[in-house]
Amino acid sequence: MSSHEYTVPAEGLDAAEVAEPGAVTIVVPTFNESANIRQLLHQITESVPARLPCEVVFVDDSTDDTPEVIRAAAQDCPFPVAVLHREEPVGGLGGAVVEGLKAATSDWIVVMDGDCQHPPSLVPELVATGERTNAGLVVASRYIKGGSRAGLAGSYRVAVSRGATWLTKALFPRRLHGISDPMSGFFAIRRSSVTADVLKPLGYKILLELAVRSRPRQVAEVPFVFQDRFAGESKSSAQEGFRFLRHLAGLRTASPVARMVGFGLIGASGFVPNLVGLWALTVLGLHYVPAEILANQLGVAWNFLLIEQLLFRDRRAHRRWWDRLGRFALIANADLVLRIPLIALLVDRFGMGALPATALALVMTFVLRFVGTEALVYLPRRRRGGRTTARRAV
Repeated sequence: MSSHEYTVPAEGLDAAEVAEPGAVTIVVPTFNESANIRQLLHQITESVPARLPCEVVFVDDSTDDTPEVIRAAAQDCPFPVAVLHREEPVGGLGGAVVEGLKAATSDWIVVMDGDCQHPPSLVPELVATGERTNAGLVVASRYIKGGSRAGLAGSYRVAVSRGATWLTKALFPRRLHGISDPMSGFFAIRRSSVTADVLKPLGYKILLELAVRSRPRQVAEVPFVFQDRFAGESKSSAQEGFRFLRHLAGLRTASPVARMVGFGLIGASGFVPNLVGLWALTVLGLHYVPAEILANQLGVAWNFLLIEQLLFRDRRAHRRWWDRLGRFALIANADLVLRIPLIALLVDRFGMGALPATALALVMTFVLRFVGTEALVYLPRRRRGGRTTARRAV
């Protein structure tokens, strides 16, 4: 990742001086938010008291003049302001937050959006609540008494927010226990409570990523009223929605058992394109044996696309796509070759009936297919000396 970092000294500081670490670092991920920067920094200046030293770190993925606007507006701020501009926005806004977590120097880190929908006046309360309750994570929630989602524009966004909240809490009831608003982008976390290297964000729901992969034991909440956007348009889109669903699938299938279940469900769904292809080829007059072989490749392609997106997305860099596809197809087709002799062995050698033998063979080949896929397709290559290396994806 290529990036450029600019640090703007606080008013009255010499540019050569190094600012003392603040009590709180405010991390703001931005993408084309130049119209909101001055207002946001003004609100932070007005809201954060002098007794709570702070620094602001913008992690910027913009294609407009947002970095220049930040540097100009920071000249009037009584606290240090830094800009980390990323030329490659890896991980989206969630990835930007992770870069900000790594750059923070304070014991407390507050994450908030750059569109002024998160009130900076709540920053002191988030930190104070964390200190008072000894919490590692303090979430600003729209869904507890005193909170409101008033700033969500339109019934469609309200419905999407409700649906996403319900879905995430249903998928992660234990990890999200005590967090009423897992979709919130406004929260405070102790720097000692998060290991940024374990985070693998995809899209803008970084709190969900933190809660599932690196949740502190103690969590607190404070209510907040979601404000109207000061300027510009929301970055929410159908594409971000799909990224969110992929992110959910990746988090839910992080454990081997959950990944095996997902692998089985995807494999079952592959029967649909397989049967459709078999029907179409036989209608065209092709003999059922070659038709079955060709139709099986449709199911293989279907399964490969889904497991690439939903199960092993973070492991795709270990091999090139054609290498992964070839290995996956070989394993999937070997399943057909192995299953018939295995059924014959169970029937002839062990005296099992045809039906239970077939069922047992399906289970055995499924487990072998899953283990083979994980070990031969998606694990890193091993080089001499037992060291592993990852190949950059094309």
